[in-house]
Amino acid sequence: MAEVITAPAVIEYPESDGKPVGETDVHRREILHIVETLDRHFRHVPDIYVSGNLMFYYEEGNPSAVVSPDVFVVKGVRKGLRRTYKLWEEGAAPCVVMEMTSRSTRLEDKGNKRALYAMLGVREYFLFDPLGEYLKPPLQGFTLIDGEYTALPFEADGSIISHELGLKLYRDDTMLRLIDLTTGKEVVRTEHLSDALQDALAQAQSAQEQARLAEEQARLAEEQARREAEARRAAEAELERLRVELQRLRGEDV
Repeated sequence: MAEVITAPAVIEYPESDGKPVGETDVHRREILHIVETLDRHFRHVPDIYVSGNLMFYYEEGNPSAVVSPDVFVVKGVRKGLRRTYKLWEEGAAPCVVMEMTSRSTRLEDKGNKRALYAMLGVREYFLFDPLGEYLKPPLQGFTLIDGEYTALPFEADGSIISHELGLKLYRDDTMLRLIDLTTGKEVVRTEHLSDALQDALAQAQSAQEQARLAEEQARLAEEQARREAEARRAAEAELERLRVELQRLRGEDV
């Protein structure tokens, strides 16, 4: 009797859990804008991947071992669009995870997810409560030390420094803002990018106009100096002509 060989079962890793992105417009906006803003900020770094609300599978062969961080950043992997993130294929866990938390998600964000991220080796974990519903203060950060999360200190202005991202995070009402520690400048949120570009264009046009006016003033000054020099030479020539004429009338040798 011939041996029957059965093909191994194909394990499916769903690309969606069927849940909406964010539970309010505020949460959804923050998730999308922070993902886009971080992705743009690190666009020139080839081995930093930024994503959010992507199915993150962390145990091969077990589709139920999945989490979907609101925002996460991974160092040491290629950029590119992904349908899901499989830890055993990528070979690197996120270095930073951010959760836009609320009353309805607080137990999971402060409990199960926190423990899972610590187990996965996520070095920094941030919680942001955009509506200020329960988290006091609404922005909190944690760093992984010996497998446990320890609260990151607050700066004098209430901000928190992410050493993994090289950014300072602070709350502005319902928005999370980012400061580049290297330049000291704010990382422009994608929703404000067109305004920033318009401002930059206006400044460039103003500088161009000022340069044009300065060039015109220099040209006019040069023209004025040329005319004055010509007038001076003409006056000197006329004066010399009159002197010669006067000497001639007096019968003097010219």
